[in-house]
Amino acid sequence: MNANKLYKIVVIEPSEIISAGLIKLFDDSYTFRIADCFNSLAAFKDGISKLSVDIIIINPTIIDYDKRFAVRSWLGDMANNVGVVALVHTYIHSDILRQFNGIIEISDTFNTIETSLRSAIDTTSVERKEGYDNQELTDREKDVLVAVARGCMNKEVADQLNISIHTVISHRKNISRKTGIKSVSGLTVYALINNLIDKDEIFI
Repeated sequence: MNANKLYKIVVIEPSEIISAGLIKLFDDSYTFRIADCFNSLAAFKDGISKLSVDIIIINPTIIDYDKRFAVRSWLGDMANNVGVVALVHTYIHSDILRQFNGIIEISDTFNTIETSLRSAIDTTSVERKEGYDNQELTDREKDVLVAVARGCMNKEVADQLNISIHTVISHRKNISRKTGIKSVSGLTVYALINNLIDKDEIFI
């Protein structure tokens, strides 16, 4: 994290009171500044092209439930360059929260919030250095993803696709890197919303 840089934040939160409170909190910060607030994803998508942003603070409940397990997919190319932080004031499934670079609780102190944002910036930098990207999955990676979403273990995937277990593991790492999703449940939802599998193919 660059100690001399002023990091710009966008907030996506339907509550005007919470957004106003965050703006007030950061008024005197030399490190972070809120550039804009949006009350919906639609408003965010309409206005974000005019802004340069380093961090997005978003209330996960504003995202349609079936898309919450693929948080980074709606960010597109921006997912490579910004820290995405969850603003939590109700229960959110742990698999959803794992996709974020940081988490802010509604009851957090300002110091705790700043620490979470610093960590999110550092995590984003590490991901960028390690080659996190939002590229399309290859055909073979899609094959592996579909098998995993259908409930297959690594050995079963290897047998089905006639590849080694090590290759399966490598493909799964690439899939997680490209999608930003690490859990099987999240990858399953990703496969569903991208029409790679049908819900009838999932074994619960």
